[in-house]
Amino acid sequence: MLIDTHVHLDPFSKIEIEEILYRATNDDVKIVISAGTTIESSKKNIEYSKIFPQFFTGVGIHPMDLIEPFSKNHDNELRDLVSNHEKVIVMSEIGLDYLPDMPDRAWQFDAFRKQISIARDFKLPIIFHSRDAHNDCFRVLREERAFEVGGVMHYFQGSLYDAQTAIDSGFYISIARPLFRIDELQDVVKKISLEHIVIETDSAPQPFKKNRENWTEPRHLRSILLKIAELKDLSAQEVERIIFNNTKKLLSKRWESIEATFS
Repeated sequence: MLIDTHVHLDPFSKIEIEEILYRATNDDVKIVISAGTTIESSKKNIEYSKIFPQFFTGVGIHPMDLIEPFSKNHDNELRDLVSNHEKVIVMSEIGLDYLPDMPDRAWQFDAFRKQISIARDFKLPIIFHSRDAHNDCFRVLREERAFEVGGVMHYFQGSLYDAQTAIDSGFYISIARPLFRIDELQDVVKKISLEHIVIETDSAPQPFKKNRENWTEPRHLRSILLKIAELKDLSAQEVERIIFNNTKKLLSKRWESIEATFS
């Protein structure tokens, strides 16, 4: 069984999600975890999780989507979403983004720290975003004791040093389709232990691709696994087994919710 640990399906319609999940199931992707980027998208993901058994979700405010400082109301709303919905199984997507024209960094730091606190209080794994901000992300994670819950460095494209620092901080490395085009990332995957890797597609609408068939979807997850197997010189079956076990460990405190879906 393959688990896509990070997608953004909430922008799609119900009908299109049904089609995306059908295609995913045909390629053995049995579970997707759709990340929230705002309070509203987190709520929408939760609503879809009530409709589709294989649809699980994360809640959080993405650093790019901070339109105001993180407030007590934000904190309370996120805590309510975690408390009241058993299919919320990760804190996602949170972190730091230092691209030009991103929200104020003081806002980002405050939101990141407070959402780590929520994750720790509810024992949720943290799925974190880091763009041009790795050192500060690792520092905040250490200072806020994020290792108590662990999680994933999402859509990893960093160096071997970055990978090892994330692993030493108690986090998995999530590999996605950039593996096919970044030579350095292929070298990192060769060198780090498979026991520290999970996989994702980061699927979301891609209207910049004219051909709808070329949009990234959860159905592409197996191709990522097969590339990892090639780089590691291992069988696909062995890689699938290990990555599944990694993902189960990652989600161990919420695994009963997942098993209940398929019982």
